[in-house]
Amino acid sequence: MKPIEYVDRASGERVVESVMGDGALRFAYETLLGRTLWPVLFGSKAVSAIMGLYYDSKYSQKAIARLANIPGCRVEEAEKEPGEYESFNAFFTRRLKPGARPAGDGFTSPSDGRLMLYLNADANSPFPLKGATKSLRLIVGSDNAPDFEDGLYDIAVVRLAPVDYHRFHFPCECRTPEPALVIPGEYHSVNPIALLRRPDVYIDNERHVIACEADFGRFWMIDVGAFGVGTIVQTFKGESHAKGEERGYFKFGGSTVVVITKAGALKFDGDIVKNSSEGVETLVKCGEKIAQATVP
Repeated sequence: MKPIEYVDRASGERVVESVMGDGALRFAYETLLGRTLWPVLFGSKAVSAIMGLYYDSKYSQKAIARLANIPGCRVEEAEKEPGEYESFNAFFTRRLKPGARPAGDGFTSPSDGRLMLYLNADANSPFPLKGATKSLRLIVGSDNAPDFEDGLYDIAVVRLAPVDYHRFHFPCECRTPEPALVIPGEYHSVNPIALLRRPDVYIDNERHVIACEADFGRFWMIDVGAFGVGTIVQTFKGESHAKGEERGYFKFGGSTVVVITKAGALKFDGDIVKNSSEGVETLVKCGEKIAQATVP
């Protein structure tokens, strides 16, 4: 497999991604023995839960330095010094200094991560990659989302890597009329190495689905769990939310936030559209403008 590249939006340059646990991922997804272990590694929450217990303990502190030294882990933005965190998960779910992620104009990215767009996707077509067999409709739980109708949708997939800030926020002023819907599932990695072997990851993995009401209409945010993510925590309260308000966080593991809107409700920024059309993700920051509503 070729190195994983994305476009760093800040510089406009293509960057090779540094993958934490690259060797382990390749063993799990690119060898016969690794694939035979899928039911044990990814089919149960037990492995992720055990990892979570370790990463919540003081014994995991030494792992902080390894993550902090990976390119792209912006430790200078954290509200505390790395050595001040009592566990790896405390550092992994760190809050940032005030003003580190100001909410920009328009519709903003809900999290740090590598963004890929899938525009004008049919609700009943396989999502998101060639080789997928399950439809976009299933990511929102089909029977649990009767308002998710036939038609075309625009999808923004923001894939977080371990180096990223792992709290996620509301991308615009909106309401959440219903609580988050938790759909149990598996715990496969969301790294492209895994997606090539398991293209239905975003639908097979555990996910939290939140329906939101905004001025431009209803949209959905789906938080996708992944290997090592023992917990997805929703921290928001009430029904009305300001743009940039914290919504929740992922504990250890690479994870994903998916945003689904009716096709054309948002006009996505040209650079992101161009990169996505070429099959390349764009590195964005939480709170950074990625689109503009097309209706008031």
